[in-house]
Amino acid sequence: MTTPKLRAELDGIPTYKPGRPPARDEGRPAFKLSSNENPYPPLPGVLEAAAAAAASFNRYPDLACSALTAELAERFGVPAAHVATGTGSVGVAQQLVQATAGAGDEVIYAWRSFEAYPIITQISGARAVQVPLDAGEVHDLDAMAAAITDRTRLVFVCNPNNPTGTAVRRAELERFLDRVPADVLVVLDEAYREFITDPEVPDGVDLYRDRPNVAVLRTFSKAYGLAGLRVGFAVAHEPVADALRKTAVPFGVSQLAQDAAVASLRAEPALLERVRALVAERTRVVEALSGQGWTVPETHANFVWLRLGERTADFAAACERAGATVRPFPGEGVRITIGETEANDLLLRAAEEFRKEL
Repeated sequence: MTTPKLRAELDGIPTYKPGRPPARDEGRPAFKLSSNENPYPPLPGVLEAAAAAAASFNRYPDLACSALTAELAERFGVPAAHVATGTGSVGVAQQLVQATAGAGDEVIYAWRSFEAYPIITQISGARAVQVPLDAGEVHDLDAMAAAITDRTRLVFVCNPNNPTGTAVRRAELERFLDRVPADVLVVLDEAYREFITDPEVPDGVDLYRDRPNVAVLRTFSKAYGLAGLRVGFAVAHEPVADALRKTAVPFGVSQLAQDAAVASLRAEPALLERVRALVAERTRVVEALSGQGWTVPETHANFVWLRLGERTADFAAACERAGATVRPFPGEGVRITIGETEANDLLLRAAEEFRKEL
């Protein structure tokens, strides 16, 4: 049977694999530690803002996300023309690839890193150049700089890196940026920026200010707890930000998401309190895992990484049986979200039992 002709670039595109929901078992608690979601409910005032917006969802949302753009511009001290919104930071990342790279072009990123990068690169028709992480599970920026060719159009630096949680610090990142040609866009993907406590890990917005080829991605899905509403943004110089507006899906960010994001930005004291609590739990989990004998890379996000190789699936299954669903990357390792205290305790008990089998 004859079928419609589709683009050859779509052949072999890996499917994005979301974190699995918890396996429910009657009478036993079960927790999802597989998607780096915030375990807290919406921040104060956010649910009310979203509910008020819902009364008008027979109307299209504000195409320009005007109120949210103005709020973000004020928060970061940047011109409103340098802010572009989209359906989560991954949606904005896809727009950036669409705006810069096509057939014959190259997109560079570390590997393993965010699993959407190869998908959005292949969709655009560009070639993915994957540069292995170094022995400490950190971006090898020297190798990434060496991989740049005259076909390179975009470089992703995921900082902190998903799924390893590791981060590159200011001196090495600035040295890397100085080596990148001015006509190659560097995207600092900072979806987990709020969880960083190390002052040596730079704020990408500070770096973008005098570098026209740097764009910064942020999201409301993680620390702000709006994963289900799909709203993210980029801070970039006007030519790049304008390209993002051209490649955006019209009305992609709902009014509920826009108003909830504005309310979230205005609830910063509560946000900071929750972030501090999650960072404290992160420290507790890392110390406990290290005490059990695991090698845990230094994490700056709301998750931890265990490189388990061929035992990855076995470990994930053991955690699921204990009531804590984690995110396995077959043959490589598992990413474990920092969740509720009870969920983290279940995870730690499962890890301790599994460790005895090694």
